[in-house]
Amino acid sequence: MTPEVPAWLDPLRSNVRSVRPEQLSRFLPPEEGGRNSAVLILIGEGPLGPDVLLMQRADAMRSHAGQPAFPGGAADPGDGGPTGTALREAAEEVGVLADGVTVLAELPALYLPPSGYVVTPVLGWWHEPSDVGVVDPAETASVARVPIAELVDPRNRFSSRHPSGFLGPSFAVRDMLVWGFTAGVLDKVLTLGGWALPWDAGDVRDLPAAVLALSAGPGTRG
Repeated sequence: MTPEVPAWLDPLRSNVRSVRPEQLSRFLPPEEGGRNSAVLILIGEGPLGPDVLLMQRADAMRSHAGQPAFPGGAADPGDGGPTGTALREAAEEVGVLADGVTVLAELPALYLPPSGYVVTPVLGWWHEPSDVGVVDPAETASVARVPIAELVDPRNRFSSRHPSGFLGPSFAVRDMLVWGFTAGVLDKVLTLGGWALPWDAGDVRDLPAAVLALSAGPGTRG
């Protein structure tokens, strides 16, 4: 029996059917090259209402170190596609049980220029939440179910500026600075779901030096 998806997810389910990759990111996959990967955008309903599962990557990771992210990673030959990759990685990184997830959609593939990954976001409804946490400290620093109400709160939103000139939406939630690829996709998902509230996009803040040092790679850290 297929678990029932709550009605409050209907706008998101409807809107993602026709979403185009350029609506999610300005970085689109190259015609050739790139390593296939997937992330799981897992939406559940916790004590504080609808929420999204986020993790913070360990500082020692070789790529995207220290960054908040959706669970996910590179594809393995036996995954059978992006959904398999996203569910396997979510289990390995934070302990999500695949049986408790109803997959709603595979979104268009996007590109992560710094690491060369071609990333397919997989949207899931967490119909039976499992206990989650840090499975491997070498990969994951922390895990949080972040209420959508906190994510859309204008007080928690601003734009981050990278020295390269990149400017994008950011979220300050649960002691995390969510920026870059994850924040950009999250911003679009909140809009597609009908949850977004007006916020001050003119509030532009430079990325902290500590964040820049981590994102630059192991060889640049003091």
